[in-house]
Amino acid sequence: MASFRLLDSGETMLVVEFGTRIDPAVNARVLALDAAFRRAALPGVIETVPTFRSLAIHYDPLRLPRERLADAVTRLETEAEHTPDARRLWTVPVCCAAPFGEDLAEAASRLGLAPEVVVARLCAGRYRLAMYGFAPGFAYLSGLDPALAISRRTTPRPPHPPDAIMIGGGMAAIASVPMPTGWWVLGRSAERMYVPGRAPEFLIGVGDDIRFESVDAATFSALSARVAAGGIIARVTEEPA
Repeated sequence: MASFRLLDSGETMLVVEFGTRIDPAVNARVLALDAAFRRAALPGVIETVPTFRSLAIHYDPLRLPRERLADAVTRLETEAEHTPDARRLWTVPVCCAAPFGEDLAEAASRLGLAPEVVVARLCAGRYRLAMYGFAPGFAYLSGLDPALAISRRTTPRPPHPPDAIMIGGGMAAIASVPMPTGWWVLGRSAERMYVPGRAPEFLIGVGDDIRFESVDAATFSALSARVAAGGIIARVTEEPA
């Protein structure tokens, strides 16, 4: 297994860097170490934040000296190599019909595919929630079908709606809050990935898998009403072994 780098970010954060590019194998190591730290529950570790290629460890140096934390990284990373990968598979309802699939027709044209083929391929995939970032609840997903790999826009489009399902730069994403974007909006999720004050605030865990289930506009409306009333409509369809 390739080595990792330890980078200090101030006096209270240690970054464990496994690579310099987006790579499923690199991300798997990040998520394995993140899970190992959560299992270990070391006194002095405040929070771990996984990204595509690194794990940030926020810690209290008065309780956990940097040297001891570095030793723990080495030990837990070795243990993580031999620990089975336990993750859940979530099914998330998505509507790509008008008016929700705002960029579907243009993206399909650029990909040389019919819109219905784009939707079918989107929903046939199994995605890994690789990280949250950029904005609260913005979920970056790996595992996009290569046939759907499309460059991001050269200029941002107007703000997308909340819970947009998007593709761009060879990745998929579920956006949480409206904002201008260079991604292509293919549809909307009837679920809310991030709700402040909800337990859990971030619905799907980093490292869990996601599949999209295509629903029509009427079903989407009914599911959205359930979510607005406080319900959760994303389903765990596969538990860890």
